[in-house]
Amino acid sequence: MIRAVPHVAAMASYALADLGGEGTISLAQNESAFAASPAAIAAGKAVLEQMPLYPDPEWPDLRAAVDEVHGLDPAKILCGAGSMELIGCLIRAFAGPGDRVLGTDYGYAFVSSASAQVQADYVKARERELTVSVDDILAATTPETRIVFVCNPGNPTGTLIPNGEILRLREGLPADVLLVVDQAYAEFADASNDPADVFALVDRGDTVVMRTLSKAYSLAGARAGWGYFPPEIAGEVRKLLNPNNISIPSQAMAAAAMRDQAHLLDVVAKTAAIRDGFAEGCRALGLTVPQSHTNFVLMRFASPEQAQAADAALRAEKLLMRGMGGYGLNDCLRATICSQEIMDRALAVLKGVLK
Repeated sequence: MIRAVPHVAAMASYALADLGGEGTISLAQNESAFAASPAAIAAGKAVLEQMPLYPDPEWPDLRAAVDEVHGLDPAKILCGAGSMELIGCLIRAFAGPGDRVLGTDYGYAFVSSASAQVQADYVKARERELTVSVDDILAATTPETRIVFVCNPGNPTGTLIPNGEILRLREGLPADVLLVVDQAYAEFADASNDPADVFALVDRGDTVVMRTLSKAYSLAGARAGWGYFPPEIAGEVRKLLNPNNISIPSQAMAAAAMRDQAHLLDVVAKTAAIRDGFAEGCRALGLTVPQSHTNFVLMRFASPEQAQAADAALRAEKLLMRGMGGYGLNDCLRATICSQEIMDRALAVLKGVLK
């Protein structure tokens, strides 16, 4: 019999998303409720005749677009097939057997899987009221800690810590611990949490900042993300990246989407308006809903049984939310923000369950 190596055989299989079958509307994937920029769609179509060629491994136009928007050094930007690829390569490059990768209670679950792939130990620092706690991260850091991952805003919580707390975390960590700040949802929070100081941490040589175009830029299907890296860190990660990792249309769409900031801001504003209205409606029903700084909301029910009843009622109406049992939040559901009509439907179902 052919066998996998022991540490891979011991891993759980990737949990494919339950899409609920034909006719079901998914509120489970944190995809954008709105279409990508028309300029991005046009840019993708314009390069289709280049498909016989391999994509440019240096992503020059996408790097230039990131620089235009954020004022960052293109030489320090690496692009990946979503930020997920960059996270996986970072862990493979800087952690291994006997090392610790430190996340938080409700940090991005893929970090745990990527750590298991290299036989590193993944441990969690406590969050306070579903929010990252810098003090608890510092207390959980040990001599074995090689990488600290912080999601800000958080997923699945939607909560946010000020960027000043990220700076305090960096100052408190040992110099040989790599800090990775995952900002997959940051565009929904940039207006109130200016990222400039966090990007500036990269110049220290010990911090990486990640972003994606899958959320606010409405390009989940394009699989394009980017990160800002110290040169020495970037050099090691480049050894592990697929050199042709982002397709030609995806690079073109991502660059055009970055440059259409008016469209981005419109998507963010419309998403936030629907999100906050839905959250208020849920609170009026007695649910606990943390203030979200993303394109989803986390709803805490009175009990796991009540959350299960709500999930069943939603599924009966072909509306699928994400259960949070995998995060230890059995009394919660997470709802991606969709159109106003869909969110109104979901709220009506919840009223029926909680009346």
